[in-house]
Amino acid sequence: MTENMMATTVHSSSESKLQSETDAAGVRTLALGMVFGIAFGFLLQKGGVAKFNVLIGQLLLQDFTVLKVMLSAVIVGMIGIHLLHRAGKVELHIKPTRYASNILGGLLFGVGFGLSAYCPGTGAAALGQGNYDAIAMMIGMVGGSYLFAECSGWIGRKIDPIGDRGKLTLHDWLPINRTVVVVGSAILLCVVLAVIETMTVR
Repeated sequence: MTENMMATTVHSSSESKLQSETDAAGVRTLALGMVFGIAFGFLLQKGGVAKFNVLIGQLLLQDFTVLKVMLSAVIVGMIGIHLLHRAGKVELHIKPTRYASNILGGLLFGVGFGLSAYCPGTGAAALGQGNYDAIAMMIGMVGGSYLFAECSGWIGRKIDPIGDRGKLTLHDWLPINRTVVVVGSAILLCVVLAVIETMTVR
């Protein structure tokens, strides 16, 4: 009887310790998310991509600030994630390539972006800097997210299987080392950035 009570106590203690560690990890994750979210919003605002005239200028192919910021972020993120992955610090969570879903989602996103001149990130940053016209986009984004969640089961059954190619990357397509793909892509994007900068200098 005493041994059973001791075993139960030890088991309960282990569960309690595991629960507290899980809670601590959750708090740490939320704190990091808040820190990086604030930093991301700050950089968006400082980069000028939370301004309506800059965003609409990109859609009209008159102002390429947004494209330059996005390409710069892709280059830094691509190299950073690759180095962290090689060091075993992060895991890659690659989304599957699904032609129908990707095309429909891209079209819906493009229509929303074209009508409001804001995307989720720039809309939140714009609202934070006092651009209240972003409120309509934020309401639409929340409503669209709710609608997607409600329809996700039907989409998973009917739309996702169309053109489902699984998890594809350039590394899967090209018979070369992943590092070569990353470095080559970074160089190519740097060239594109240089060309854009040269062509848009006034």
